Amino acid sequence: MTRPSAPLLEAHHVGRRFGDRTALEAVDVSLGSGDSVALVGSNGAGKSTLLAVLAGALAPTSGRIVHAAPDRQIGWVPQRPALYSRLTALENLEHFGRLERVRKPAARARELLDAVEIASDPVPAGVLSGGNQQRLNLAIAMLVDPDILLLDEPTSSLDPRQRRRFWQIAEVLPQRGGALAFATQHLSEVDAHASHVVLLEAGRRVFAGTLAAWNASSALESLA
Repeated sequence: MTRPSAPLLEAHHVGRRFGDRTALEAVDVSLGSGDSVALVGSNGAGKSTLLAVLAGALAPTSGRIVHAAPDRQIGWVPQRPALYSRLTALENLEHFGRLERVRKPAARARELLDAVEIASDPVPAGVLSGGNQQRLNLAIAMLVDPDILLLDEPTSSLDPRQRRRFWQIAEVLPQRGGALAFATQHLSEVDAHASHVVLLEAGRRVFAGTLAAWNASSALESLA
């Protein structure tokens, strides 16, 4: 994708193998200021792997990840909740806040708990509903006030009201000059929340362009 301004995060010919299986093959992706990039494709296309590599949770087997600045903060919401099941929602946020050296972690934790509309009940996070765990995951990702937010099918377990609130929080980043990338199986979310689209098939990038170009292309037919 061509950008008028310098990107915040780039993947250059990134590949990732798991033993004999190729999950990504020479994929290029660029996240620029104000971008909201939808990653689409069938199950097993490589979307989750690409997001994990961009987040730094997986090292690429080939290619490289380039950051615009070393102090850029990245928030990552994986597909499966990444939290401590025996801690409460508030305790999770306070714990991760301390790990990330957030200023005033207790105050930040309460602020984010209110933002994602989760009650500070003294119950373990492991007994929360799937939707509440996913919203807690978003709050954890937002602790560092990220410049880049990476979301892996983040709304799959949310009801319609929760989904609307989730996107209200996530879309603040591109609006203030950051970048957002999200994997989704819902084309309605692409139309509503993406500025650009990347289509992956069998670990390869087969389309990358603006939302308008995506809607005008034949690539959309591959998901029908």
